[in-house]
Amino acid sequence: MQRLRGLGRGQLFAIAAAMVGVVVILALSVIPAGGTGRHAQPAPAKNFTLVALGHPGQVSLRSLAGQPVIVNFFASWCGPCQRETPLLASFYRSTHGRVALIGIDVNDRASSALAFMRKSGVTYPVGTEPASESTVIAYGLPGLPATFFLDARHRIVKRVYGAVTRAELTSGAALINPRAK
Repeated sequence: MQRLRGLGRGQLFAIAAAMVGVVVILALSVIPAGGTGRHAQPAPAKNFTLVALGHPGQVSLRSLAGQPVIVNFFASWCGPCQRETPLLASFYRSTHGRVALIGIDVNDRASSALAFMRKSGVTYPVGTEPASESTVIAYGLPGLPATFFLDARHRIVKRVYGAVTRAELTSGAALINPRAK
């Protein structure tokens, strides 16, 4: 307390503001994907339709209506994405049919993304995000990679920002489809 008495009003205000900021950040970091409280509902995922990479056509969330889906945002130039994508590819092969997986390539050249997908063993559908990055904005990404776990009604029940681990994939898949284990 003695140290605080020698500080000016501006300094005390700055310390108080920093403390409030830390409390807010800590509080937000523990809020579940769908809100707070005992009866919180998962947040609805935004639909998207993107140009498919590696095959003609489109990749859309709506085309997977009624199915649990994992949506992964990545880029070939992203270091953590380079580490997690082979894991996602392996996980997809092991759970194929029980959980759908869609990759969304962000801010990348198609040739780089296709080479990266081949090298990583990706067989799940991947769409490319247009220059407007409207899907990135709709999902509120803080950066890459980011993975969203959607239940069969396409509500976000879990988010992982940063490289996803096998344990996170397994627990997230079990949340959206208990048969996915």
